[in-house]
Amino acid sequence: MVFNKLKIEKILGLTFASEDLIKTACTHRSYLNEHRSTVKRHNERLEFLGDAVLELVVTDYLYTQYPTKPEGDLTSWRAALVKTESLAELAEKLEIGQFLLMSRGEAKSGGRTRMALLANLVEAIIGAIYIDQGYDAAAKFISTNIHTKLEGILKAGLHIDAKSHLQEVAQEKQGSTPRYEVVSESGPDHDKIFEVAVYLDKKLWGKGNGNSKQAAQQAAAQAALKKYTT
Repeated sequence: MVFNKLKIEKILGLTFASEDLIKTACTHRSYLNEHRSTVKRHNERLEFLGDAVLELVVTDYLYTQYPTKPEGDLTSWRAALVKTESLAELAEKLEIGQFLLMSRGEAKSGGRTRMALLANLVEAIIGAIYIDQGYDAAAKFISTNIHTKLEGILKAGLHIDAKSHLQEVAQEKQGSTPRYEVVSESGPDHDKIFEVAVYLDKKLWGKGNGNSKQAAQQAAAQAALKKYTT
């Protein structure tokens, strides 16, 4: 993959003063293994920064826009907006996975479409925007691309803890408790992807993936809930 600064800037609606910064935001750790002589940095530090900026901007937005909502509601809404699935969905919508620089092996295994890597890319880009252009530019990007997802999240009930909701529904309708089982693990230790299945009375009701067992369980529960409501 050849990095193209102009193309990603057009998609993001931004112009970066530092090409190195936005390129680093798009560089996965694995890429350094094959380009150690020319590439020295990957995007994990920018991801760390972007995660903090994202949480602050979203928190400020929710606090300001919903002055009568209690802390518990705002917390669940924020979690739904910034979770891996939501950020990966944004990356897919913007089609920025194509710009991820990674090793050949990572690319062959589907790295550019992997949910966790796409979410990390979005956070790294937010970190790059913050460094390159400041808080206001980062906040504008987040407002345009992430705050706007809230209405759909609330309508679909995606802010509700899926595991708790599934347990309530399962006990009410079937008198049973969901059981979760890790089906597979893939990827290196620092970037594992878990696949989890959820069973009700020994019957498979859903599967989900995540970069932690907890996230995969939530995804599996969400998939199971769709079966109940369709």
